[in-house]
Amino acid sequence: MIGNRLKRAREALGLSLRELEAAIQRQVSAQAIGKYERDEMMPSSTILLAMAKALQVSPEYLLSEREIELTGVDFRKAPHAGAKEERAVEATVLDQVERYLELEELLPGVEQPWDAPDDQAFQIGRIEDAERAAEVLRRLWKLGIDPIPFMSELLEDKGIKVIALELPENVSGSKAFVRRPDSQDVPVIVVNQRHNGERQRFTLAHELAHLVLRFSGLSDAEQEKAADRFAGAFLMAKDMVLRLLGSHRTSISIGELVELKKLFKVSIASLVVRCAQLEIVTKAVYGRLWAQIKDLGWNSQASSEPGALKAEVPQRMERLCLRAVAEGAISEARAAELLCISVRELDRRLMGQPA
Repeated sequence: MIGNRLKRAREALGLSLRELEAAIQRQVSAQAIGKYERDEMMPSSTILLAMAKALQVSPEYLLSEREIELTGVDFRKAPHAGAKEERAVEATVLDQVERYLELEELLPGVEQPWDAPDDQAFQIGRIEDAERAAEVLRRLWKLGIDPIPFMSELLEDKGIKVIALELPENVSGSKAFVRRPDSQDVPVIVVNQRHNGERQRFTLAHELAHLVLRFSGLSDAEQEKAADRFAGAFLMAKDMVLRLLGSHRTSISIGELVELKKLFKVSIASLVVRCAQLEIVTKAVYGRLWAQIKDLGWNSQASSEPGALKAEVPQRMERLCLRAVAEGAISEARAAELLCISVRELDRRLMGQPA
């Protein structure tokens, strides 16, 4: 039956039943489409093809019997997002992850299972406990104290699917799990592809915190602060920050912070906050630095601070797709469909040509 997939594809485009009816030139009514979604009726092949075309999916997708669902979605930074917009994002995430999983099935041995860290350090009863949790995770993942070059690559290597979507400006991202029958749940982090690289990297680390930390007795606001503390500590390891800045500073220039930004790949505001967390600077020095950043407009979402980072674009799915084509595990047409691009664009990428 096609009910769940039809509804998911419709919601992914943000269409109502009436709008889908119009998109297929009213070949059937909105009431009939509703019955398809409730599995009370099956469409004819003609209607199936028309709906697939309108929904920008293949008929095979609608007919697939793969059962997956999204759980634990939490749009913490979307207080003004409506239920319709959230359902559309959830449907799009499920669609992308499903295509991702299909690719991994075509290439046995490439799936990276998620191994949730199990250590007492991840039990968080105070905001400050997140610092220790970040240190432990770095040790478990054998990251040392060096800055992390690419957050999305690291997370995908650890079994977390990273999905970049166009989200409202006030939404940084979310975490979720894709549940599969008889298989391990797949963790997912959604990041706003409209944001700059600095903000995306912090979002990825923040959402990672919500995947690994186990909060005890903290309010929602405190949990968010703990996740922020974890993100800062994970991106800017304490020992490396102290090595580069020293344990106590009476003054730090903006120019020095700009240079450090290039190394840690974080915003200048994040660096200043990190200095305060590690007590490298006093409250007075922190206040002066923050006032400078505020005057420069570098504490806003639309910050134009120097050394802007490129977006963190997840690449693993595309690499798997190109590999599947090269190994003959999938046709170019299907590969293009999975990546939501044209066959011509796929050919360019197979030849290593820029878009």
